[in-house]
Amino acid sequence: MLLKEYRICMPISVEEYRIGQLYMIAKHSREQSGNGEGVAVIKNESCNHEVHGNGQFTEKRIYLSSRLPAWIASFVPNIFYITEKAWNYYPYTVTEHTCSFLPRFSINIESRYENNAGTSDNCLDLTSEELELREVDNIDIAFDELQEKHYKPEEDPTAFVSSKTNRGPLKEKWKETLEPIMCSYKAVRVKFEVFGLQTRVEDYVHKVCETFVF
Repeated sequence: MLLKEYRICMPISVEEYRIGQLYMIAKHSREQSGNGEGVAVIKNESCNHEVHGNGQFTEKRIYLSSRLPAWIASFVPNIFYITEKAWNYYPYTVTEHTCSFLPRFSINIESRYENNAGTSDNCLDLTSEELELREVDNIDIAFDELQEKHYKPEEDPTAFVSSKTNRGPLKEKWKETLEPIMCSYKAVRVKFEVFGLQTRVEDYVHKVCETFVF
């Protein structure tokens, strides 16, 4: 298993992020639909957790076969789906992904949102064994390198100014000076228990997470 903890700071509050998160989930679903592929909602119901309280459970099927790299697509059927199960107890959430064709493949994303600049050492309560395995990746939404094909000028944090809040653009060392600021902590556990492919697939999945999920 490959375990990474991503820390993504943003110049908003946890309360503001909750509103934006709902919008971005819907937008992402629309963008991922096409060529007969997309997202199908299987379940959407309330749930309860003894620690985190009331929340919402959703189960989706995500059809993404045409988006795989060639070396994986060569042995995967033309049509397959990923099952996404999500438990939302905001500001704490858990998302699990499994594949219909690869039963030994899974992704678990445990998230917590806090009003700080990524300074919490273990807000996700990882075990001592997990802390030894954990690799922390601090993502800078303004200055980390972005692939050209994913760049959108209207969404560039170093140029964008909010007409509603008058926040932006982001400058160097923005995480040290701006208020409000929040951090999305995400512990991502990737498992692919197939001899000869495990390391390659787990590394690939984390690269996809960095590009698309976060």
